Amino acid sequence: MKANVIIIGSGIAALQLAKKLRHDLNVIILTKSQVTTSNSYLAQGGISVALAARDDPYKHYQDTLEAGRYHNNEKAVREMTKEAPSLIKELISEGVPFDRDESGEIKLGLEGAHSENRIIHSGGDATGKNVIDFLLSQTHHIKIAENMTVYDLLIEDQRCVGVKVKDSNGKPLSIFADHVVIATGGVGQIYSFTSNADTVTGDGIALAYRAGAELADMEFIQFHPTLLLADGKGAGLVSEAVRGEGARLRTDDGTYIMEEVHPYKDLAPRHVVSQTIYQTIKNGKSVYLDISSIKNFETRFPTVASICRENGINIDTGKIPVVPGCHFLMGGIKTDVNGQTTIPGLYAIGEVACTGIHGANRLASNSLLEGLYFGKRLADFINDTPTEAQYRYMTLNHPRKKRSQYNLPEIVDIKKSMMERTGISRHQESLEKQLSYLESYQIEEWLGADLDDLPLEDTQKVFMLISSWLVTKAALQRTESRGGHLRRDFPQENQEWEKAQIILQLKGDRVEPIKIKITT
Repeated sequence: MKANVIIIGSGIAALQLAKKLRHDLNVIILTKSQVTTSNSYLAQGGISVALAARDDPYKHYQDTLEAGRYHNNEKAVREMTKEAPSLIKELISEGVPFDRDESGEIKLGLEGAHSENRIIHSGGDATGKNVIDFLLSQTHHIKIAENMTVYDLLIEDQRCVGVKVKDSNGKPLSIFADHVVIATGGVGQIYSFTSNADTVTGDGIALAYRAGAELADMEFIQFHPTLLLADGKGAGLVSEAVRGEGARLRTDDGTYIMEEVHPYKDLAPRHVVSQTIYQTIKNGKSVYLDISSIKNFETRFPTVASICRENGINIDTGKIPVVPGCHFLMGGIKTDVNGQTTIPGLYAIGEVACTGIHGANRLASNSLLEGLYFGKRLADFINDTPTEAQYRYMTLNHPRKKRSQYNLPEIVDIKKSMMERTGISRHQESLEKQLSYLESYQIEEWLGADLDDLPLEDTQKVFMLISSWLVTKAALQRTESRGGHLRRDFPQENQEWEKAQIILQLKGDRVEPIKIKITT
């Protein structure tokens, strides 16, 4: 089977790309579950854009750098925030139902680390769902294949020329293309507490790394401050917009925990809020979101209210129990400004990509914007690139080795160990312990293993192992605290690390141990 463009994933970046590609191109979207099973579809928060009279893209740019602790690619941030108003105005003109006030103007909300009201929503806290539904309505000409798991990339002459995929029954198939785009989301499900969709298990990260692409900034994991805590588990996201409307974090005794921590208090950058909640819970106190000041809460936040009801939480008490959980990967597959990776023919967009936009910590509601922005940029690039369709005989540069015997951990053990040792608060001792645990399952052998005959459940375990290993390896290497990366043994930011990136890549004609280089 052949196509001009293969898109792996079905979130906002993938669908924006599909919408913007030329209609004469043969495009296939491959998604390992249903097309609406994505982090984008679950997104309760809005989209950040400088539309207010007192706001401007430069303020948005400055807030993004501050939240990212100045580890960002400043040029990329500047270009994205500058183009954001035109991207949103296009969606408005096409009929996306963004929320409006009584005068008919687009409502602009406030979220953590933003200096101005610039968050637009659709359906209150259903922004992701409404935008994805709209984009899907614009892609009827695109072939979408659900329940298809991509488990390897086809490489010929150091170029990506296609993918290997299995259907829900485990039947393998090779599909070839001029352009292969990874848009699989982040790594949220490698942690026991996460806001991410069940399918977000680091597949794209593992695929790219096994193929030899460069990864960057894998240590920077954003933990959302407020997941609903029910029965000892994270039961769903409580949007940051709730705090934007006046909700405050408190303990059982009524202490407001963010009062003396940061000038923005409950709307401080996410890493600050998450780490404060984490430390409070470690000190033996429960943390709640006090929503008593928000009128008509159920009308304003129907999704949050529904999640609370489903988990037996009575919002009439005025408080919601919360816990931090893995929310967003700032690093990922290293790309240029158009989404090109270090392997020709292979691209990455959305959360799986490291574009430099987010730096060490993502500014609230910049993720949907990033997906829209880079989906369009990559579409423009591919639309202007002549199609070749010349690959007939495919071989892998790195011959894969069959594994007849192997031992893999249970998924629950991977998630629990990552949360405990490579989670919100890190230390050399715990990171080394986690690295030893992960490597006891022969990580390096899996980097070059043939996965053709591996059951889908075990393939998922392998991808989670590899992604967990990469995050832990990078976290051990960065000896400072910055943004989403908190080292108890190196609690301060180090100026020398501000613009330094940890690059992870397999090199050579054979599988080698991980290579790390610091670039500035």
